[in-house]
Amino acid sequence: MTMTTAPACLSVSALNRLVKTCLETNFPAIWLEGEVSNFKHYPSGHMYFKLKDKDAQVNCVFFAGANRLCRFKLEDGLHIRVRAKISLYPERGDYQLIIDVAEAAGDGALRLAFERLQAKLREEGLFDASRKRPLPALSRTVGLITSTQGAVVKDMVTTLKRRFPAIGIIIYPAQVQGLAAVPSLVMAIQTANLRMECDVLIVARGGGSLEDLQAFNDEQVARAIAHASLPIISAVGHETDVTIADLVADLRAPTPTAAAELVSPQVTEWLANIQAMQVKLIKALTQQLRSLAVNLSHMQARLKHPGQRLLEQGQQLDQFWQRLCQAWQLSAHRWQLALVQQQHALQHLSPQTQLETLQQQLQGHLQQLKHHMLARCQQYRLMWEGKVAELDVLSPLQTLARGYSITTDAASGKVITSSEQVSAGQALQIRLAKGAVSCHVDTLTSLS
Repeated sequence: MTMTTAPACLSVSALNRLVKTCLETNFPAIWLEGEVSNFKHYPSGHMYFKLKDKDAQVNCVFFAGANRLCRFKLEDGLHIRVRAKISLYPERGDYQLIIDVAEAAGDGALRLAFERLQAKLREEGLFDASRKRPLPALSRTVGLITSTQGAVVKDMVTTLKRRFPAIGIIIYPAQVQGLAAVPSLVMAIQTANLRMECDVLIVARGGGSLEDLQAFNDEQVARAIAHASLPIISAVGHETDVTIADLVADLRAPTPTAAAELVSPQVTEWLANIQAMQVKLIKALTQQLRSLAVNLSHMQARLKHPGQRLLEQGQQLDQFWQRLCQAWQLSAHRWQLALVQQQHALQHLSPQTQLETLQQQLQGHLQQLKHHMLARCQQYRLMWEGKVAELDVLSPLQTLARGYSITTDAASGKVITSSEQVSAGQALQIRLAKGAVSCHVDTLTSLS
């Protein structure tokens, strides 16, 4: 018996969920253009219709959270441009588009131009927060650049006067729609910056379609705002409308009325603050006056009558005089002692005194020298006598006195110590203890 395994099987709902996930994951948001047909607007706020051209159509869903930002009324036969994501309605398996932005087909080119200019100015740094100028804490005069016709200028003037009646208002008329709007806005901005009559400028107009707001998406207007010296608030259209002017301006207000509220403080709040500061100022001044009064009392207590002051100073002068005299006497005594010491020193160093001292020292040295000379002479005399005695002992005369004699050759004076040194007939000289004898040799005798 052969067994076969049944293939895996999906349910229809599972298949639709897989297809829905596949479509939403792999297809990004796209822009699509076509004609509205079968339009239905339900009480929930959601809108359902078909978008078609001459050859095909596709189901579309415009949920309430997104369609409330749409600035025109959708209806059958209207040619529109939408941004949508591709999806699937699982319950019926219907392929559909979920729309998040819708605009009239003619606005497409304007939207593209807006995006291109936005990218260009952002790259140049005109949207950077670092170049935004701060608003003044309190504006004395506000400049309004807007049309003099319509409710916008009236609403702003009413708001400014209601909130802070003392604020000054200068209106720089400008066209805000049509072909002349761009040069008119640029001229108004330049004029306000040239005159420098205001602390802040508000560029404003009411809401409208993208085409109605085109002047505020123009590059010339954007650069005029960026190069202005005065801080500028942009208040163009409704809260959902965003223009190039809003991005370049120093501050964007959601509505013209909101812009007027930003530059005008509530007068009651300012009056309350002023009153509070007044109370603080009065309190501070009161405390300061009290402190000054206390200091004044202390100064008055310390202040003395000039006569009393003169008496005290006279007493101080007497004390100073007494101390000066004592100091002078003490100094004079010290000088006298120093003088006596100097006189003694001079007397000790006098030439006469030094000469007497040196003479005394000389006499002492002479006595010492005489004594030493006598002692040394006596010592030398004794030494001489001893040496004489020694010499006398060793003297040849003593030998001669004992009977000896000294024989010398009469011719040469050479002492004869041996008979071998003489010859017969040789003349000799014989010295005795007393006297000498001259003789000649007759005979030689040898003793051995």
